[in-house]
Amino acid sequence: MMKTLLLNPPSFDGFDGGAGSRYQARREIRSFWYPTWLAQPAALIPGSRLIDAPARGLSLDDVLLLAGDYELLVMHTSTPSFPSDIKVAEAFKAANPKLVIGMVGAHVAVLPDASLAASTAIDFVGRNEFDYAIKEVADGRPIAEVDGLSHRKNGSVVHNRDRAMIENMDELPFVTDVYRRDLVIEDYFIGYLLHPYVSFYTGRGCKSRCTFCLWPQTIGGHRYRTRSPDSVASEIARAKQNFPQVKEFFFDDDTFTDDRPRAEAIARLLGKLGVTWSCNAKANVPYETLKIMRENGLRLLLVGYESGSQQILNNIKKGMRIEFARRFSEDCRKLGITIHGTFIVGLPGETRETINETIRFAKEINPHTIQVSLAAAYPGTELYRQAAENGWLLNQGAGLVGGSGLQVSSLEYPTLSHAEIFDALATFYKRFYFRPRKIAEITYEMLRSQEMMRRRLREGVEFFRFLAERRSHA
Repeated sequence: MMKTLLLNPPSFDGFDGGAGSRYQARREIRSFWYPTWLAQPAALIPGSRLIDAPARGLSLDDVLLLAGDYELLVMHTSTPSFPSDIKVAEAFKAANPKLVIGMVGAHVAVLPDASLAASTAIDFVGRNEFDYAIKEVADGRPIAEVDGLSHRKNGSVVHNRDRAMIENMDELPFVTDVYRRDLVIEDYFIGYLLHPYVSFYTGRGCKSRCTFCLWPQTIGGHRYRTRSPDSVASEIARAKQNFPQVKEFFFDDDTFTDDRPRAEAIARLLGKLGVTWSCNAKANVPYETLKIMRENGLRLLLVGYESGSQQILNNIKKGMRIEFARRFSEDCRKLGITIHGTFIVGLPGETRETINETIRFAKEINPHTIQVSLAAAYPGTELYRQAAENGWLLNQGAGLVGGSGLQVSSLEYPTLSHAEIFDALATFYKRFYFRPRKIAEITYEMLRSQEMMRRRLREGVEFFRFLAERRSHA
């Protein structure tokens, strides 16, 4: 067994590049998702170690001290962080030339040739699901014999045969055991989740066909392959015991509510455990299912509304009707379910009017909190293909983040410039949050809890710094 280090590499200060992050960038407020997709192979490899450098605030010099202690290094990378991650790999290889280095993540999965051509420090890259592929390399199996990997041979890139998707998700060991061993859970903040929180996946894949969404089109696929309710409840029970300080559990599946009978079954088991939990959901969950989840500990739903324009929703194949989203939002309000709504500006068909339409829609349904992202065309997505074919990519899609790690607009249209798209994000936030109703809601929330008071004040300072920094980069 090779001594294995799994690394979420150091990057921009505050950069969230883990697989739980749908848009790899610095956030409005300091936020980190758990590196679950590195924790999964770490759980399969005895004696391995997982380091999440950004969340721990570790520099390259800090992690490079470990180069001589390991035989295999596996790094998670993303399109925005790839140039920086290559430099980390080269520094490790220089410090320990015998170190075998592999990269995993959506970027290398869809661009294996270009990724391997970027540096000879990279010995292999993982395509699609890589959990067992990494375990086989750690077990000492020759890279050329491991399904799902790409590597070099005699100066040329060789693609091993594709790896079969994991069908029995219950066979995977619990990632929360790795969290306990290697991570400090207090490092992980998400603005809309209680702190400290723990998140993990209960399944992979998403039935929806949203053209912009990265993971289903690159790693997870469009079949929702799930763990059994008993398996999920068992991990929550273990995590509850391991982390008595945790205030909330979050299920990071692309759409946890895709399988409603299973979601209801899990909810009933969680109700017996007496935990508070939240999950990703589509705005089409019926009242009856919402009620069952709420009665069994559900606190919050993260909902991807994306746009208030039906035409744009059609353009991106969201499979959602505005009127259903309104009804769903009202149902959640009646049941006392908090909503964190996510929106995107700059999707195909966007105009100044559709941006205003989306802002009006967001104010109407009034989620408790929102996240606004710039449309990003990641390689491997339908949006990237459309953008390349139609000439929407700015600088051939290079630069999804700026020099400080903030997200920038990489798309522009004949009727809407990238500068207008970039500016629309700040406008959206200001028009949503800087209104009497929302200020009153947040003030009331702060007055009810000293902890929330301290937290919202800190987040407010970070948010205004974020807006100021964006202005300086405009």
